[in-house]
Amino acid sequence: MPRASLRPSRRSPPSASTSNHPRLIAITGPLLAELVLGIFVGLVGLWLASKVSDTASAAFGLANQVQATFFLLFRIIGMGASVVITQNLGAGNRQAADDMARAALGASTWIGIGAGGMLLGLAGVLLRLLNAPDDVLSIADPYLRMLALVLLLDAFNACMGSVMRAHMFTADTLFTMILMHVFHLMLSVPLMGGWGPFPPMGIIGFAVAAALSRLFGIALHLTLWRWRLHLVPRLKDWWQLRRDLLAAALHIGLPGAAENIAYRLALLATVSMTASMGANALAAHSYTTQISFFILVFSLAVGFSCEIMVGHLIGARELGRAHKLVSKSLRLATFVSTSVALLVAISSPWLMHFFTHDPAIISTCTTLLWITVLLEPGRAFNLVVINALRATGDARFPVAAGIVSMVVVMTGGSWLFGVYFHLGLPGIWIAYALDEWTRGLIMCARWWRQGWVPAVRQTNRRLRAQ
Repeated sequence: MPRASLRPSRRSPPSASTSNHPRLIAITGPLLAELVLGIFVGLVGLWLASKVSDTASAAFGLANQVQATFFLLFRIIGMGASVVITQNLGAGNRQAADDMARAALGASTWIGIGAGGMLLGLAGVLLRLLNAPDDVLSIADPYLRMLALVLLLDAFNACMGSVMRAHMFTADTLFTMILMHVFHLMLSVPLMGGWGPFPPMGIIGFAVAAALSRLFGIALHLTLWRWRLHLVPRLKDWWQLRRDLLAAALHIGLPGAAENIAYRLALLATVSMTASMGANALAAHSYTTQISFFILVFSLAVGFSCEIMVGHLIGARELGRAHKLVSKSLRLATFVSTSVALLVAISSPWLMHFFTHDPAIISTCTTLLWITVLLEPGRAFNLVVINALRATGDARFPVAAGIVSMVVVMTGGSWLFGVYFHLGLPGIWIAYALDEWTRGLIMCARWWRQGWVPAVRQTNRRLRAQ
């Protein structure tokens, strides 16, 4: 590809938002803190569940896997709307950005109602499909049904938070998340363990606290929209479907969400294989997965930051700066995530005592965390480059290439190594690592060969038409 393809067009409109971009770390810092906080809340919930029993921990982890899969439906709109907003802001079109924010809010209402209703009605069926043992099922079923309400409220918080981040108000979003999660934890402890005349509710109390904290989060986001964005949703914005505006978001969001949903479905297939190995294997999977979130969180924050900044640069037609930004982001994410994975693996024999004292579970988790050291560089490639490709408008290639790897390498490999060769959970983790590396190398090749440039041309044509 000729160098000229990465130069800004001479017809690029002036834009204050792109003439003085914040540094990558200035965007990544608040996003990283926000993600760590969310993972910490999940970790505290898992720890509180472990105080009940390892079975309760397995139920907590399994139900959260199902809920997280449904949560990805919100990415259809949130992901696409965020990219379209950043591109419009980069092009200096604030009105189009605000219109997209209002349209995303209405779409979130209907997606939240649909996802929450499905989860409420199908909780037991889904858990049985995942081969949940009977003792796990009896705890996970009512907890998952309560999470259906949380899912609806999360739809609004996810939408409004994405809009704030697209405007680069990541610090304000972090402050909102801190208050929301602190409120969640303050309610979780007395609701789960009992307080005064209130009996212990177990992990269901964690879900009740989550629902109340999400209502609090919506109120905070509405305040920020009014204060920072001077944007006040009208009544019809909460339910109106603006198909004309949502088309551009769906062009980005549908493939992006499909890629995430495919990954989650493949992961659930491997969780089903794990569940068939017994409650101890499921508990080890839950503990290791939760710890892995702390390892990958830096790459995830860099990936989100890169998406925001690349979207602004594409809107301003500064392709050369976008290319350099992705290279820098990838080096940073790979180094930090691999270093953290190594430190966690070294400390894992002591770290796992925080959750369980079962020597078999501790030994399994330690093995899995050492495999994670090899997995993390491939995952960093995915989290950074896929988000950058999506920000350019090149959203279909990652899902097409990714689904093949997820089905063949991740799911098929998990069965081959974990079940057929009787390697158990280590075999499943080996398949996870092979999948991350396969997809990661494909995405890097796509970026460095500049296969995303045609998508940028289409994006710029749409922005000029607006």
